[in-house]
Order: sequence, then C-alpha cells, then structure tokens
Amino acid sequence: MEVYAERSWTDGLPVMPVTESYLSEFLAATGRSPDEVLLAMPHLDRECTVRTAAINAAMAGCRPEYFPVVLAAWSALDEEGYVPRAIWQSTTGTAPMLLVNGPIRERIGVNSRGNVFGSGFRANATIGRAIRLTAINAFGLRPHELDQATQGNPAKYTACIAENEEESPWMPFHVEHGFDAETSTVTALTMRSVAHIEARHTTAPEQLALDLADTIRRTGALIHETISACIALGPEHAELFAQHGWTKDDLRRFVFEHSVNARAALAAVGKDAVSGQTRWRLSGAHPDAVPDSVAGSDQVRVLNSEQALQIVVAGAHNSGVSAVIETFGPRGGPPAIAPIESVPA
Repeated sequence: MEVYAERSWTDGLPVMPVTESYLSEFLAATGRSPDEVLLAMPHLDRECTVRTAAINAAMAGCRPEYFPVVLAAWSALDEEGYVPRAIWQSTTGTAPMLLVNGPIRERIGVNSRGNVFGSGFRANATIGRAIRLTAINAFGLRPHELDQATQGNPAKYTACIAENEEESPWMPFHVEHGFDAETSTVTALTMRSVAHIEARHTTAPEQLALDLADTIRRTGALIHETISACIALGPEHAELFAQHGWTKDDLRRFVFEHSVNARAALAAVGKDAVSGQTRWRLSGAHPDAVPDSVAGSDQVRVLNSEQALQIVVAGAHNSGVSAVIETFGPRGGPPAIAPIESVPA
C-alpha cells in the first residue's frame, strides 16, 4: 500500500494491492474483452480499457461481482459525453455521480435508504471510488496537475447511490425512461454539489415544490445561460406529492415554471447577460457580453426545459429531507443510462 501511495496511484486513502490472480476474478465477471476501450480522452491521448477499469475497481475495494456495475457506469459516462470534453479537469470541481436501479441493488447491497449520500456501504463507496481511481491512474487527473479544481467537492472520492424503488410512489427511474423493471441500470450524472432541503413543516405540495425551485434557481448556481439539476426526494416528500395526485411530470413542470429569477436580481450579481463565445453568464457591461436568449424579459428561467430536471426517490423514511443535486450544464435530453451486463455463472 505504501508503494502504491508513493507512486501516486491513490486518492489519498489506502488502496487494495492487486495481484494477477485477483484481477482475473474481475475479468471473469464480464464477457467483454480486457483490451476493449471503455472511454477515451483524445485531448490527453489517453484511454481506459476494461482491464484498466478492473485493476482500479480492485484497488478501490470492489468485490468482483460489482464490476459489471462499474462497466455500466463507464458506458453511461461515455454516453453523457462530458468526460471526453475535459469537464472532470474543470476549475468548477465537477465529479461523477452514479444512480443504480433494478434488482442488482439488493443483490450486491447498494444502499438506497438511510445515509444514502454518506458512508457505511461497501458497494456504494467502492463503485464510485473505482471511477475516481481510474480517472487518476488512466487519465492522470491528479490534483495540482491535470485536475484543476479550485476547491472540488466530496464526490471526488465517491458518489454512488441507488434509488429507493420500494418506497417510491412512482415507477422506478429506469422504468420511467424505457427500461424493464427487471433490468438493472446505471445512470451517470456530472455533479457539482448536493444541497439539502429541510421541510418537515408543511403538507402542502406547492410549498415544498417552491422550496425545491428556490434551491435550484439560486444565482450562485447559474454558471451557464441555463443549468440542470436532479431532485432526490426523500420518501416522505415523494409520498406527500403522490397523495395530492402529483406525478413526477407535475412536479417537474411546477419546478421548471417557478425556477425563475428577476432580471434585476441577475444584474445585481453580474449575471444579466452571457458570453458571446461560451454562453456562460456574465455582466451586461462585460466586453464579451451579448443578450441571453430571453433578452427583453424581466423574468429569466434557469432551466432550459422540463427535461433538464431529473427526479429520483432516495433516502430513509424517517424525516422530511430531500436534496437538490446541482448537475453540470443545460442538458435537456434524456439521461445517460446504461444497462448492467448479466454474466452467466
């Protein structure tokens, strides 16, 4: 372990030394070739193969049976498309977040309930960590080197959760997006932060939804012309909406319509225009400024569409707590979801 640390093969925590015999157990958990390229970063002239991903999964402390989840995560991250564009090197400090759905959650013990964003569960901790260690060791994304994060965020160690399908009043996230309930999947998100909403005081869905919208629309989150987000509802909050007849689409529509800032509020923080080159927010007085897409309107939406907002159910059924996960960019299309390979025993 000390040799691995001296060679900067770690995330700062001890890692598992990997032998060829132990590595073979991971490679046996997939039907894919060890030399298959999972994801490439052309601007760095580097790539990640199945073998490289397996080595780092073993180093991260994964069990071999977790490896198909890790592979699906790489497929989803490739589909999402942010990784090859250097977003993981960004000064913003973005990091991958994984959402697991389907029967594999129970089979390998991916936590979906209490402390879902926290510690205590090997599958959650090590699957997410496998992605980070690969970013370090395959792509060279080390702090103070190719990783240029100004402050970063804790998800740069690991961020992997499962949806609490059993306590959700709605269909599971992957079923909502066209997968069979018996198919296990991984959804990839590129995240910046998690902001919790404490709302134990109300039984009015509109009040809770306004709390969520207010958290999403905060001016500090508005890097681009528009942004995206994922709401992780605690079971109580999901049930509150459902009991009042709200569907996910109803909630998505309400939050989209109310995630609005006044033009004057944006001007007060120097975000009333966008860059003509990057479309990132800046002051109208900036020499690169051009009007945003709703110039002339006193009200500015922060989400470019309802589809820029994802909704999942996660956490324990013991308090009125939900979270807004600030994701990167204005993504408004379908989420990046990959099925988990089923390997015959």
